[in-house]
Formats: sequence, C-alpha cells, structure tokens
Amino acid sequence: MKRSVFALTSLALMIAGPSISLASAGGPTLSPEAKAASAKIYFERCAGCHGMLRKGATGKNLEPLTTTKKPDGTVVEGGTIKLGQKRLEKLIAYGTEGGMVNFDDILTKEEIKNMATYIQMQPDTPPEWGMKDMRASWKVMVPPEKRPKKQMNKVNLKNIFSVTLRDTGEVALIDGDTKEIWGVVKTGYAVHISRLSASGRYVYVIGRDGKLDLIDMWFEKPTIVATIKVGLEARSVDTSKYKGYEDKYAIAGSYWPPQYVIMDGDTLEPRKLVSTRSITVDGEYHPEPRVASIVASPHKPEWVVNLKETGLIQLVDYSDIKNLKTTTIESAPFLHDGGWDASKRYFLVAANASDKVAVVDTKEGKLAALVDTKSKPHPGRGANFVHPKYGPVWATSHLGSDVITLIGTDPKKHKQYAWKVVEELKNHGGGSLFVKTHPKSKNLWADAPLNPEPEVAESVTVYDINNLSKGPEIINIAEMANLGTTKGTKRVVHGEYSADGSEIWFSVWVGNKTEQSAIVVIDDKTRKLKKVIKDSRIITPTGKFNVYNTQHDIY
Repeated sequence: MKRSVFALTSLALMIAGPSISLASAGGPTLSPEAKAASAKIYFERCAGCHGMLRKGATGKNLEPLTTTKKPDGTVVEGGTIKLGQKRLEKLIAYGTEGGMVNFDDILTKEEIKNMATYIQMQPDTPPEWGMKDMRASWKVMVPPEKRPKKQMNKVNLKNIFSVTLRDTGEVALIDGDTKEIWGVVKTGYAVHISRLSASGRYVYVIGRDGKLDLIDMWFEKPTIVATIKVGLEARSVDTSKYKGYEDKYAIAGSYWPPQYVIMDGDTLEPRKLVSTRSITVDGEYHPEPRVASIVASPHKPEWVVNLKETGLIQLVDYSDIKNLKTTTIESAPFLHDGGWDASKRYFLVAANASDKVAVVDTKEGKLAALVDTKSKPHPGRGANFVHPKYGPVWATSHLGSDVITLIGTDPKKHKQYAWKVVEELKNHGGGSLFVKTHPKSKNLWADAPLNPEPEVAESVTVYDINNLSKGPEIINIAEMANLGTTKGTKRVVHGEYSADGSEIWFSVWVGNKTEQSAIVVIDDKTRKLKKVIKDSRIITPTGKFNVYNTQHDIY
C-alpha cells in the first residue's frame, strides 16, 4: 500500500507495534489483531483529547505508569495500570461528568474490554510524516486553468452548509434554501472543520486522518480539485485573507506529527513545513505540541497558530515564507479552539485544561489577558453579542462545567468589564462543545452532547439575550427528529445559523453509523421546529459550516 493513501488500518498497525517493556514484565497484553483494532479505535475516538502519545490534554494522561511531584516534594505514582481493568472499563463505558462521552452505545463490550487493556500497555510512537510524504500524497485533479470561469450552477452558495458525516469520511453540501443535499463528497475520516476561501468559492475540509481536500463549488456539483495528506492526524486549516494575499496560501496544522505546512491556496502544493516541537510555557520540553486552531488575521498578513500542549500562540507572518517570521506569545496549556471578538481585533482561545481563556491582541501582537474560567472551556468559535449591562461580550460553554461564561471584550467603552468574566449563565449540563448566536438573533444557544445523561445530551439551552435574568428554555432537539427506535444516545451537537440568521441547524448525531441520524432546523425567532432533514446519506452528522458565516467569521 502506498503511503500516499495511508488507510486508518495501516496507521493502526504501525502505531500498534509489539509492546515490549510492560508486556515482557508480565503486564497487560493483547493479541496482535486485538491490539491493532484497539489502536484504530484509539486513533479515531480518543487521540484527539488524550494525545497520540497518551500524555493528555483536554483529556487525562493515559500512560500506564506516571509520577507527579507535589509542591511539598512528595512523589505520587499513578497511571492507567493503577486504575485497573474494571475501573477503566467502567470509565470507557459510562463516561465522566468532566466531558468524556460514554462509549457503551458506540463500542461493543469486547471492544471496551480490549481498549481498557490497550491503554494499560506502553504507548507506541507513530511514524513521522514529512515533506517527501506530503508531496507523494499531493494530487491536483483539476488544475486552476481548467476550472470554471464562472459559477456553473444556480445554487445560492452563500447559504450552503458543509456538513461533516463523521464515520463515513464524507461531507454533505446541503442547500440551506431548499434543505436538499446538493452533493456528498468523499473526504478524509471525521472531517474536523470546513473553512472557506476568502472568495467564498472554495471549501477546505480537513479530516482527523490528516487528509485535506479542496472543494470547488463553481462546478455543477461540488468537486474536489486538489488533495493532500498533511499528517497522520490533523484538525485545522485556513487561508491567507489579508488584502493582496487573498487565497494565495493555505495553512494546515497537524496533531501528529506536531507541525504545520504552508501550501499554495489554489492547488495545495506544499511549500513550507514547520515543526512545533518545543519548550512549554513551564520550561519543559514536549514532544507533541499539537496544532489546535488556526485563524487568519484581517489586519496583517498573519495567521494565529495555537499550539496545544506548550501554551504558545504563534503569529505567523506569511508575507515572505522563504524567510518566515513568527511572533511567539506565552499563554497557558492546553490551547484548543477559539474565535474573534466582534471587532475582529482580539482572538480568544480556550486553554481548556488550565481553565483559562487567552486573549490575543492581533494588532499589537501580544497577549492582552489570561481570563480564569470554570472547568474546561470549549467555545468552538464562541459567540459575540451586546450584553444589556456589560456591553460587547464573548461567550464560551464548558466541557467540565454546566455554565456559559460571558467575557467582556470592549476595552475602550467598557474598560471596567474588559477581559473579565462578567456573568455565568446556567447551561442544562456539562459536556458542552459549542455555543452560538448571530448578529441578527436575540438568542444564545448551547449544546451538551458529551454529557453522560441521555436527556441532557439530546437537548439544548437557549437564552433570550435581552432578558438573560429570565433564565433559559431547555429544548429536546432529538425528540423533534423523531428517529423512532434508533438505538443509542441521540447527541445534539453544533448549532449553526443560516446566512440570514433566521434559522439554526443542529445535528442529531447517533454514534453508530448503522443507525439513522438527522439534522433539525429550528426557526430562531419562534424556537419552533421548521424542518427535519433525513436522508440515508446523512450518517453520523456532526459539524455544520454555513458558507457565508464561516467566510466572514460571523458568530
């Protein structure tokens, strides 16, 4: 098998090589087949939170044996072996209130048992993936000069939704006006995000397996025109958006190997590869500083690149990639996702395992604040609105706490509230991934798909922004989908607005791809059901990205 078409199974076999140290000492063992299957599940389901090397980030450290030193010098031993097989099986099966999903409706009992054993075995270091590998995987299906000179369809591209079909390795492009599927495109496994070109013509989608696809929406049907594999695990992509550099470059960041690559924006040809292995803000070397979120600054030819484990934020100047200049800003580990404030000057990013939100002043090129929050903020892009008392605020929900945190973002007219937690609203549970509003909406929505309680995971919270003291309405979105006898928790995830802000779409994500999932469209003004999108092709839907809102960073 060519490395340019690295299958997940191949990767699992490579990272699940023979475990020597613990196995030879009489520790937990699995057959080669069971270990490879468990490695594949770990890569697909667990590595995003716990790391490829199992050193932890959003999720706990899952190394077999660990030692930590308390401030008084006392050494504490821990690790998965200390937790034991039965305890680990329960944690995997039923999840935790800190935001870990329950897997009893996703994995079989045998898979849960083997996974509990697997994480007690010594982690294996996966292979590297360098420029030679990227170039071998890079392919241009349709060169720029052979692409349409004008839009060849009559679709309202501004209101297209790019919807991740997680477990089938696809995205569905859904017409937001008609609610019909315009096209389903085969992509990498579990596309994490869709990002739009500055022009609004191209959709960049990147999967957790590191496969990046460039979709051209000017064809009669959405068509992949270029593809590349940027790593073995990845999460982030964006383009150059500063005036004069629109779509000249694209950047993609990998979880493994820890690095980012700069490419030509219209062909994805790789031009510059940069490793992120470095020293953390605490002064310790880390072998796996994963590239979390990346956003393009509207003020300078720069990308904001967030390095998870190190707590370092890099402002990468792409005006001369041969002589690349970066500004490194110290914040806090472990950086994850975030979004712009309403002015698009300040970028707010969750350092979720530190229970903080870092604020970067992209005009000045420095840290503006570190804001303490409740446990594990997880904003997605966050939500911007004008608070009746505190002025402009940015909101995040939390994996580890049942609140929605509001942070003041106006240091000019509301200086006394800027970069402070001004209010905490009650969410209907912890385990939230996304909070959402729209400039034309009076509502603030939050999900809780990773909550272990089915009723909570299937519902959303909605607040009236102009009357926050009234308290929230809790709406069971999964019931609206009317999925009948579908087995498993119907996790409601990722609210996304239509281009005009009149509708909000939620995925009803059933983790088993043999079961029916759906997308529920809510009238934002009335909060009533408007449409349920059901189709045999809508399998394990998660993230949805409206073209216009994503293109213009509206949230």
